[in-house]
Amino acid sequence: MRRLGYPAAAAVFAIGMAGTTLPTPLYGLYREELGFSELYGLYREELGFSELMVTVVFAVYALGVIATLLLAGNISDETGRRPVLLAALGFSAASALCFLFEGGLPALFAGRLLSGFAAGLLSGAATVTVMELAPPGREARAGLAATAANMGGLGCGPLLAGLLAEYAPRPLTLPFVAHLALIAVAAVLTWLLPETVTSPVQRFRLHRQGLAVPPQVRGVFAPSALAAFAGFSLLGLFTAVAPAFVAETLDVHNLALAGLVVFSVFLASTAGQALMGRVGERRALPGGCFVLVVGLVLVAASLLLASLPLLVAGALCGGLGQGLAFRGAVTAISGAAPAEHRAATVSAFFVIAYLGISLPVVGVGALTLWLGLRNAGLTFAGCVLALALGVGLYLARRPPART
Repeated sequence: MRRLGYPAAAAVFAIGMAGTTLPTPLYGLYREELGFSELYGLYREELGFSELMVTVVFAVYALGVIATLLLAGNISDETGRRPVLLAALGFSAASALCFLFEGGLPALFAGRLLSGFAAGLLSGAATVTVMELAPPGREARAGLAATAANMGGLGCGPLLAGLLAEYAPRPLTLPFVAHLALIAVAAVLTWLLPETVTSPVQRFRLHRQGLAVPPQVRGVFAPSALAAFAGFSLLGLFTAVAPAFVAETLDVHNLALAGLVVFSVFLASTAGQALMGRVGERRALPGGCFVLVVGLVLVAASLLLASLPLLVAGALCGGLGQGLAFRGAVTAISGAAPAEHRAATVSAFFVIAYLGISLPVVGVGALTLWLGLRNAGLTFAGCVLALALGVGLYLARRPPART
């Protein structure tokens, strides 16, 4: 199993991450089922499953990821990779069961929180496992495999759910049954993977790790983290409310197509991260910000003109810029941080990135109550565009040092 270890570990990574975005094209169906307020027993969308509630349910996932990063970001270094991967798959299975039994809004919140716990554990443990199982001379391939598994898994979740919901029976059941079957396969693969931690401890106590950014890194950290915040805001927008844009603003009601739109932004992000080696570290971060700006312009144009091709173009361009800037930011920060503070600095970076995937999207949901979906999307695009453009111009003048 060691010879094929890192592809198998990448497959486990992808299956686990797919579960975190599986509900994306299904939120409209949940809105139809939960339109009657569970609190008051009468139909009032502002108290039931409004677009704001969709974004809040989505954002709970980010809270789970951040809590896991802060409390257990280094757990696999102490207990071993395999137990942490199995625990992450267990959280993912529990999340699928919450959605499968359709227990109303509390079950959706619980499912998203458990999904966040799974993603928080996988982000560190699965990435390191893929890298450690790479044979000598294939470290670069393993790094690309980890990137593809992470973003590819996130993109495959909506695609799988959209296809099954559109073309198979029981749209709110079959996607999660299929994912549970995939989790079972991933659990078997994980059990067969070799353990790479030589002396794991038997017991691990959770403790708050906090956020630490050494003074010598702050000049690189601040613009890099802001670039990641802007890029993850775009990912959050597509993951949380893009299907609603497709259905309500563009009047396209095919769930498979909505899943494909979300898949495209993550596919482009994977391509952007893979391109960083050719672009170079110094140009990847500012260049990615400028490509992200173009993507946001296209997204705004798609809302103004009600054009699905423009929305897809915006997803591809924005995802490409996000991936390019993101990998450039991670490279710059990890290279600038002292070895003894590198893990803590990167963890702080990821916390800010995941705040970007949640807070702006909740703002969009709140704005829909007053401005409507189209105007809320335009407001979001304008704000994130200004942030990405400002960071890109700053980095163009002061590019990060080569690491």
